Amino acid sequence: MTTTTRRATRARDTAIALVVLAVLLFPVYWMVNTALQPGVDLASTSFLPTSPSLENFREALSSQGGNLLTSLGVALGATLVCLLLAAPAAYALAQFGLRGGRGIVFGTLITQMVPGIVIANALYGAYVDLRLVNSFLGLVLADASLGLPFAIVLLRAFMVSIPREVVEAAMVDGAGRLRAFVSVVLPMSRNALITAGLFAFLYAWSDFMFALTLNTTDDIKPITLGIYEYIGAHVSDWGAVMAAAVLSSIPAAALLVLAQRYVAAGITGGSVK
Repeated sequence: MTTTTRRATRARDTAIALVVLAVLLFPVYWMVNTALQPGVDLASTSFLPTSPSLENFREALSSQGGNLLTSLGVALGATLVCLLLAAPAAYALAQFGLRGGRGIVFGTLITQMVPGIVIANALYGAYVDLRLVNSFLGLVLADASLGLPFAIVLLRAFMVSIPREVVEAAMVDGAGRLRAFVSVVLPMSRNALITAGLFAFLYAWSDFMFALTLNTTDDIKPITLGIYEYIGAHVSDWGAVMAAAVLSSIPAAALLVLAQRYVAAGITGGSVK
């Protein structure tokens, strides 16, 4: 293949990739574009914001700011609970040679196939007995369960590749099994932990089913539920609705940008020994 042919092929592939990227990002652009045009309905929204304004964002922030903080607290709490449970479970499945370990991993994967509405209805009955309905803790625990199966499978795949000799050397030096896990295994699993934590955060941040089912009052209202109710109250003012959607997208987008290199390393790390 000549240099000219390679350049032409590269230019063609780049053009195709840019077209695909433009198609995928167009809904995001239209969301931001609509949010920057106050007092305009969807039918009369121009393709470019000729007179951009932050009025919609101020309105959305004043009404949805508390819900954003609620979602942030719930997502961070769910991520912490998820990692606290997933890391030792994954290490046990990876390094202890437990009987039926493969069956446990398979069962963990199967749990992700259960429809969310089924889990939410089952949790509601249990939460009523435990008095966790309409509580911050209840929503944190429910959202943590969304990312827990994926986190266990991901961390196990990574921890299988950790040489047992490293852990045994730490124990020979006087460290107990727990100390070796905390001081040796967890630092070596940093990329996988960040990846699992990121996905756990995104699962909790985008949860709508648990937020709708496990809350019957306005005491605990995540941003997903807030936007759902906001659409009903402002169905004619799509600029404010889109502004609220843009604000709710910022934390997730920022995390994905900041942690992208850890995500790539965490996902592929368990595939290479």
